[in-house]
Amino acid sequence: MREVAIVAFGQSDHRRDTAEISEVEMLMPVLHQVLDAVGLRAGEIDFTCSGSCDYLAGRAFSFTMALDGVGAWPPISESHVEMDGAWALYEAWTRLLTGEAETALVYSYGKSSPGDLREVLTRQLDPYYVAPLWPDSVALAALQAQALLDAEEAEGGEDTGGTVADERALAGVAARSRTAAEDNPHAQLAGSPPPEALLDEPYLVRPLRRHDCPPVGDGAAAVVLAAGDTARRLCRRPAWIRGMDHRTEAHGLGVRDLTRSPSSRLAAERAGAFEAPVDLAELHAPFTSQELILRRALRLGEDVRVNPSGGALAANPMMAAGLIRLGEAAAAIHRGAADRAVAHATSGPCLQQNLVAVLEGDAS
Repeated sequence: MREVAIVAFGQSDHRRDTAEISEVEMLMPVLHQVLDAVGLRAGEIDFTCSGSCDYLAGRAFSFTMALDGVGAWPPISESHVEMDGAWALYEAWTRLLTGEAETALVYSYGKSSPGDLREVLTRQLDPYYVAPLWPDSVALAALQAQALLDAEEAEGGEDTGGTVADERALAGVAARSRTAAEDNPHAQLAGSPPPEALLDEPYLVRPLRRHDCPPVGDGAAAVVLAAGDTARRLCRRPAWIRGMDHRTEAHGLGVRDLTRSPSSRLAAERAGAFEAPVDLAELHAPFTSQELILRRALRLGEDVRVNPSGGALAANPMMAAGLIRLGEAAAAIHRGAADRAVAHATSGPCLQQNLVAVLEGDAS
């Protein structure tokens, strides 16, 4: 199979509200950052693919406005997915695998601040039986978290993957993630009291407290992909994509076991994640309970560094957080902080859709 690598990654400083700037103004510095990193101009990129959501922007075909930040004249080869940018990266990766392009620019962005995100996300639910009830994203995550805690108690801690699922474990995930984010200059939230102090906080939607939930904010991210010798020319240590796959669960929440993520495990298996140990994992787990579920699905032991960037609990810009997980994993390989990493992205309620990629660096 043709070798394809992530050779550059950039992201914005994620903020609660960016009302003073447009999506294009938020995106342009990030695009310049990744293109400058590889010494290319937008017109020299063979393929461009973006990920965004019209529901956040409140208008149809909003992604066409973002093309002003890329420069669509002279005409470029361009595509768009109404998904997180991780799925745009998947499309670009397949384009490079076929030999139709040598380089690709992938970007995504989201501004959640203009509306009520918890209400907006109800529009992705089943329109006949669930959406009319208006269960918001936090309530559904709380339902999943409670199912996990109940299952753990009923099973007596079996099949835990080394992590016991209880409220203390959830607080531990939050504290570790946001403490790690202190080293991430782009994080929206950083720093945390110890888990014991977090457990004294009131519930937001039981069993989730505010620290169990992601921040709502605005942000953008971009990566550059390149194939073979082109990747080696553009980057000192490319992050080679050894495999990538995405799978989905049933749309109906009532027919799923919310305590497990078989689609994540299958995607990881097809991507080759279990063929050799990994030393780093960037998991798109917006809620603390989801990290525990993903750790088990991806068979991540205690020796694997999980979300050293802080993950989605530190910054969760809609439509960009998944792409950021791939970018953070690639950046760790670029700087020699990891040799083999797994990156995960999710979309939809309760880990409905999941993408897994395996990244490797050349031997030192």
